[in-house]
Amino acid sequence: MKKVEKPARYIGGEWNTVAKDHSAVDLSFLFCFPDVYEVGMSHLGLQILYYLTNERPEYLLERAFAPWPDMEAQMREKGIALYGLESKTEAKAFDVIGFTLQYEMSYTNVLNMLDLAGLEVRSENRGESDPIIVAGGPCATTPEPMAPFVDLFIIGEGEEVNLKLMDLISRGKKEGRSKGEILLEAAKLDGIYVPSFYEVSYNDDGTLKSFRPKVEGAREKIKRVRVEDMGDYFSHSKLIVPYLETVHDRVATELFRGCTQGCRFCQAGMMYRPVRERKVADIVDQIDHMVRETGYSEVSLSSLSSCDYRDLRPLVDELVGRYEKDNVSISLPSLRLDTFMLDILKDIQRVRKSGLTFAPEAGSQRMRDVINKNVTEEDLLNVARGVFKEGYSRMKLYFMIGLPGETMEDVMGIHKLAQKVKAEFFNRPKEEIKGNFHLTASASCFVPKAFTPFQWVAQDSVEEFTEKARALKDAFRDPKVKFAYHEPEVSRMEAILARGDRRVAEVIERAWRKGQTFDGWSEYFSMAKWEEALREEGLDGDFYANRERPFEELLPWDMMDIGVSKNYLWREYQKSLAAETTKDCRLGCNGCGIENCSMWREFHEAQG
Repeated sequence: MKKVEKPARYIGGEWNTVAKDHSAVDLSFLFCFPDVYEVGMSHLGLQILYYLTNERPEYLLERAFAPWPDMEAQMREKGIALYGLESKTEAKAFDVIGFTLQYEMSYTNVLNMLDLAGLEVRSENRGESDPIIVAGGPCATTPEPMAPFVDLFIIGEGEEVNLKLMDLISRGKKEGRSKGEILLEAAKLDGIYVPSFYEVSYNDDGTLKSFRPKVEGAREKIKRVRVEDMGDYFSHSKLIVPYLETVHDRVATELFRGCTQGCRFCQAGMMYRPVRERKVADIVDQIDHMVRETGYSEVSLSSLSSCDYRDLRPLVDELVGRYEKDNVSISLPSLRLDTFMLDILKDIQRVRKSGLTFAPEAGSQRMRDVINKNVTEEDLLNVARGVFKEGYSRMKLYFMIGLPGETMEDVMGIHKLAQKVKAEFFNRPKEEIKGNFHLTASASCFVPKAFTPFQWVAQDSVEEFTEKARALKDAFRDPKVKFAYHEPEVSRMEAILARGDRRVAEVIERAWRKGQTFDGWSEYFSMAKWEEALREEGLDGDFYANRERPFEELLPWDMMDIGVSKNYLWREYQKSLAAETTKDCRLGCNGCGIENCSMWREFHEAQG
């Protein structure tokens, strides 16, 4: 009888993997993705760092993923430690174990993987012979809730600092330096935060009083690092091809990093500034190699706002011309609500049509102005008319509920907008109507995130989210228009972890010891256990999730410098209160604080 659901998650040996001899390298790195294999193998950053590191003959990088509960049970029963997929070497034998923190609800999986590796979960309890534990990814920029468990955090884009860090650790090992000495040297690098080198204190009301270095050499501010020129970007020519279907089974490549839209809820849009585009020739060359090396029949052109790529038209023309005869399709994961997108869509979906997804984000124009989503209802309806005319009949619309300043009228605008889209499909001559119409409207619960203009706002309570979601659910009674929403309890816990300070680490560990893992999966999430952990640690979840913050308050992530100034974020927040919009950065610099982007240079040159 099969004891685990999908054994292919744990065997390794996939096409295009790299196997190296541990005894023949100077440093070994285990890249840990704290979620299930199918999710982790769809993460482009893993693929980039995998080949970037393994290109260096003196280093090796292997992968490990969070074992699904059925496999974890077998591992604990049989005494099998967490291991690297490539060589089956136990995790504890690697020099460095690195976690990518993509989502706050995977934090308990990090602790569980450390435990499965036979390691103490807290840095202070690990010894000199244990691996250095590193964490990176977007959530590493708000590191305090995970600070006691991680030796050092990488703040920013991995290609810029990972190899520098590995060089430093390798050199320290050869020179016989202690772990503390290596960490102190690492702390001198831009983009490296060593939490044990800092002390925090709190005011009587529970707010943060101070955050300061306690060792000489530790920086007052940690600068988030990035790849400055995407022409110098490491371009891998292969992808690991899994044996089983993953979340994204396709060739994926980046068009650019950053975004100029300025949506006020979007952390990535602020953190990944400025926009840095790749050249068409470089993208085409990379895709050529990867299609040949993988056998995939779909290519995804990914970025935060892919339709904003300046050379999208010539790139699509080139790719369609090359691959249409081989039945290789092109997809854009983020579609813009304008007529330019319609022209692109006609070309990229010539090979095969799929469902379309758009994100109006809010149901009313007032709320779209509040969040600076610079699209109108007419933009959406124009696009709907266009795609229906092209023969599409299925569409998904993404919204958020609980946005700052939202009223029930704004919420119900989601239903009204969905009905208007449906009307665009059916209010045509019968001979033009093709296919079986189906529309899905999905609503997630808004989570205020650090480094956004909404980092100061209070999140809706679970009761408020539930009231709004139920009102919408009651309104959607049409079998052709489906409504789905994200569980409010998960979003509440996400907000607590996303805006937490170092004290929240105690809650994470306590929840894990109560059996919590895979909190991002509804079948395993338990709000009761998390609330119990909060109570036992004497912390109030409302303090982190449901409290408005003044500008003067020291925030747990204020020691991080992402380039965008706090003053700019506050100005954007004040504009949101008046429902005032801010123009796209491509139309002129808005003075966000990023000093070396093209929009900034153009603005200051014009100012003389």
